[in-house]
Amino acid sequence: MIQGKQTWVFNNKPTILSTGVVGGPFEAEGAIQEDFDKFYDDLWFGQDSYEKAHRVLYEDACSIALNKAGIQKDQVHFYIAGDLINQITPSSFSARTLAVPYIGLFGACSTSMEGLALSSLIIDNGGADYILTGAASHNSAVEKQFRYPTEYGGQKPPTSQWTVTGAGVALIGKNAIGPQITSATIGKVIDMGLSDPFNMGGAMAPAAVDTIEAHLRDRGISASYYDVIATGDLGKIGRRVSYDLLNEHGVLQDDGMYKDCGLIIYKQDQPVFSGASGAGCSATVTYGHLLNQMKQGTIKKLLVVATGALLSPLSFQQKETIPCIAHAVSIEMS
Repeated sequence: MIQGKQTWVFNNKPTILSTGVVGGPFEAEGAIQEDFDKFYDDLWFGQDSYEKAHRVLYEDACSIALNKAGIQKDQVHFYIAGDLINQITPSSFSARTLAVPYIGLFGACSTSMEGLALSSLIIDNGGADYILTGAASHNSAVEKQFRYPTEYGGQKPPTSQWTVTGAGVALIGKNAIGPQITSATIGKVIDMGLSDPFNMGGAMAPAAVDTIEAHLRDRGISASYYDVIATGDLGKIGRRVSYDLLNEHGVLQDDGMYKDCGLIIYKQDQPVFSGASGAGCSATVTYGHLLNQMKQGTIKKLLVVATGALLSPLSFQQKETIPCIAHAVSIEMS
């Protein structure tokens, strides 16, 4: 089960049975709009706060995933989810609506793969038949907490990234035909001393490199084993830094197979600065676009490395540096 120091290898074929992917109006104009199941045409979703709208993203994504699989929520053993808002309240309040046993996670923008790794571990060991897992973010709710309310009109530097309004949820079972989770590498916290909250990609890049190298080392494979290695939300700067480091270390030579979810979701002409971010970034791109490519046969072996900056408004005010983490999950078509 444990291979090397940080990697679980799953023998009982945990499988992604179905997914639900929901986005906001900006995502509806993006590069992978056809890979979403549902869009809202404003950021309120019929609610009176952005945080409540954030909860609705989750509720819709879970409902879509269950309906696709023909599974009732009382058949689901656990709901494993998290987000960026204080005390992960959107996730917890969606769990109140679902009324399914709930495990709340906080891994910042790495939460999607953290949840998928833990869900696969539980399923692989017979701890559940069905698990719902995912991650979500809401641009206006996250901006209000970590930076300035959107209405304030604060200026941002080119290194900043655009928080995705979206939720991606997967229903995990076992021994089914489809995308199977074959292994997961749990990352270590890496802090290289960066403290600029407007350069998350640069801060998270070393964590992505550390986890990718650990995954390949633990499994005894090379990067060429995968058709695509996709990081979570490093953006232009973090993606370039991490690729250069991997190339320097002799790990990765093929620039074309090294993708970043933060550079996939939006079009080139959308004003997203260095790219996309948010807990919903890797969740929507993985459970929508990348899995659709797997089903179409374009990708057969995929490694998703979701990255997270583990800071808070309080730690920033106390002039702390930014500790970062990355979790990697390998998905292969059966």
